Amino acid sequence: MRKILHIDMDCFYAAIEVRDDPSLRGKPVAVGGRRRGVLTTANYEARKFGCHSAMPTFQALELCPQLIIRPTRFEVYSGESCKVREIFHRFSELVEPLSLDEAYLDVSHRDETGAALALRIRSLIEEETGLTASAGIASNKLLAKIASDWNKPNGQFEIATGEVEEFLEHLSVKRLFGVGRKMEEKLTALEVRTCGDLQRLSKMELAERFGKWGVELYDLSRGIDERAVRPDRIRKSVSSETTLRENIAEFSPLVGIMEGLRKGVAESVAAKHSDRVVKALVVKLKFADFTQTTAERGAVRTTDAPTVDEILDSEAYRELLAEAWSRGNGKAVRLIGAGVRFSDPESVEQLSLEL
Repeated sequence: MRKILHIDMDCFYAAIEVRDDPSLRGKPVAVGGRRRGVLTTANYEARKFGCHSAMPTFQALELCPQLIIRPTRFEVYSGESCKVREIFHRFSELVEPLSLDEAYLDVSHRDETGAALALRIRSLIEEETGLTASAGIASNKLLAKIASDWNKPNGQFEIATGEVEEFLEHLSVKRLFGVGRKMEEKLTALEVRTCGDLQRLSKMELAERFGKWGVELYDLSRGIDERAVRPDRIRKSVSSETTLRENIAEFSPLVGIMEGLRKGVAESVAAKHSDRVVKALVVKLKFADFTQTTAERGAVRTTDAPTVDEILDSEAYRELLAEAWSRGNGKAVRLIGAGVRFSDPESVEQLSLEL
């Protein structure tokens, strides 16, 4: 039987700010951009007021005028993340980072119980970094991730194999990976609110209503997840975006900003991902009313060995920008982003074999 842990740091960025400045302890603290930016994270004191990650800063300040907003310090957060991952690797080589502040660990080879291992790991993290983490313990990644959110902050929860059926019976469907607000609304219309409700629908009925995703829901609602912990998880994209100091209501100024972002992405791809195949170019716009759109097209190769700059063609990004801009029907822009999506290495390898 597999033993999978999901370790999730508690309000990671904000917790580091409070640790480094004890005068912030007990106060609502968030990390993110000021004025026109968004929150990257908020501590639990701030969450009591309704503040949360990805919330526009101005809206967070309306909810909590006393909110203390600290600028992001990604180099510091990355350094602390490395310390935490080093602790993970003392217990297993099978560590799959999901972000700077969370990861899966496969500890099936260890004699200790998953709960005991999670407790030791969390204790070491607090002892060596001054930060707290929460953990989920289960037989697969799906359940472990759900469990890690159960006793936050600074807690852990185990879903034992013999308890899965009972646990899922009353679990809200919105806890399942991939079930967002719109899907939750569709399921509610079918009087499906819990995994127990979802289990009463046949695989065929779910497939007819939701296609391939319906088949996945059938398994997820039963706690079925065969995914392995992958320490070599491949990055799927690289992007860069910026929130503008002032809304821009004309197309021309956006072109120069886009070119700066494109160059940054090209440099990152050349320096860190030169072995990857760029599948698509992407442009993102967020408008003044917070609606957003993404324009995307397949990457074009005009030579056998194009440079990164040739693949990430300026004119192609300008055309994507124009396409995204036209969807706004004259609305001013508050955020602009550029990026690339990579091909799956396995599919690229298969293609070359077939040729």
